[in-house]
Amino acid sequence: MTDDEIAWLDLSTVARLIRERVLSAEQVTQAQLRRIDRLDPKLHAFARVTSELALSQARAADQRQAQGQALGPLHGVPIAVKDLCWTAGIPTAAGMQIYKDFVPDQDATVVKRLRDAGAVLLGKLQMTESAFSGHHPLTVVPVNPWEASGWTGVSSSGSGVATAAGLCFGSIGTDTGGSIRFPSAACGVTGLKPTWGRVSRYGVFELAASLDHVGPMCRTALDCGLMLGVLAGADPLDPTALQAPVPDYSAGHKESLAGLRIGWDAAYALNDVEPEIAESVKQTLAVLEKLGAQIVPVTMPDVGELIENWVPHCAIEAAVAHTSTFPSRRTEYGPMLAGLLDIGNKLSATDYQRILLQRATHTGQLNAVLMQVDLILMPAMPFAAPSTERIANMRKDPGHRRRLSRYTAPTDLSGHPTLTFPAGETAAGLPLAAQLVSAHLNEGLLVRAGSAFQAATQWHLRRPPIEAMGSNAH
Repeated sequence: MTDDEIAWLDLSTVARLIRERVLSAEQVTQAQLRRIDRLDPKLHAFARVTSELALSQARAADQRQAQGQALGPLHGVPIAVKDLCWTAGIPTAAGMQIYKDFVPDQDATVVKRLRDAGAVLLGKLQMTESAFSGHHPLTVVPVNPWEASGWTGVSSSGSGVATAAGLCFGSIGTDTGGSIRFPSAACGVTGLKPTWGRVSRYGVFELAASLDHVGPMCRTALDCGLMLGVLAGADPLDPTALQAPVPDYSAGHKESLAGLRIGWDAAYALNDVEPEIAESVKQTLAVLEKLGAQIVPVTMPDVGELIENWVPHCAIEAAVAHTSTFPSRRTEYGPMLAGLLDIGNKLSATDYQRILLQRATHTGQLNAVLMQVDLILMPAMPFAAPSTERIANMRKDPGHRRRLSRYTAPTDLSGHPTLTFPAGETAAGLPLAAQLVSAHLNEGLLVRAGSAFQAATQWHLRRPPIEAMGSNAH
């Protein structure tokens, strides 16, 4: 196989081919590293490439296989992780200048679990400053492989770009207000935001502790399920990690969705969204119904005030996370993150309690809707493939900023799992996405529905025109 043919294999397939000895882990890893060397200078997805480590791990994986040792589910598969996950002996900066020289002495739990499953670490992926909404001014911002002027999403921008461009077979993202889903939607990949606590946060830099979710970003729903099965589970190092048993998310999938109830609130899903988004999500609904799902009308809770309060909620928790360095080292912070922390430091306990009460009400209301159905379908975002310039202008307009997070922030606040997946294209050929939401700990249904949709459609198989991009894309 050529490097490009290897690069576009899905994670599940490359894992199988390595296990069957059609490919070796070293062969696959070398192909990925060559591709990174060739393409990342214009995509800037990686904060750091760990070439020597990756080749060492790949050779060790091949040796274990040759010796007949037990193989993990990701044996020999090259992956990459967002640069807020601790990696022993490897700098972990979380997009911040303050931590550019920080070298952890241990792995984050998710990194350890990937390694224990046999994965090969290609490197650390670029991200926004401390996982908030903007890159630090000194960061070279990742470039969308579909269109150099296109938005890459926040904050897992490097994860979206690397996965979409075939620079890794899967990646780790985090989601506090939409940061697995925005880059997945913008870059045309599949992202699974698990139930809050389903995946340990130990060794993962905080933005807002009670909102942060850690999850996989891959090219298919089945791949996300395979990765989540490795990442999920109780962790004595993180008391907030859920104790519930971890099922095999990648097993027993059928192309039929017979018996599955899909909740649909047309007003919530279609009002005040751009026409291409509306048409895409309606077509997605039609495919799900054709696959056997029953479409059930539901009424979503009002999220207007909830979204209004997401920034102060995030701000006060972020202020706690940054107490040791802000405001004492303010000059090393970028303006967006510093502004968020200023907001958090000015809020009162009374303000926070009002926000918490509203959050609890919303969570209960969404739970009540999910008692009626198995899944809810909605857009991932209301804008169709926005440019970076357009997003920059939105930041100046609170109304547009709140509109952007209408379909993402509510489920971070409620902790419900979601799957974002490619579901169409714009007139210009840029990716569009849809989103499914399930009850807590029902990630298996998300993987099942996403896999069935992807078996019936081709959207997840589209590839970005990277070779046509200029070598000096920024």
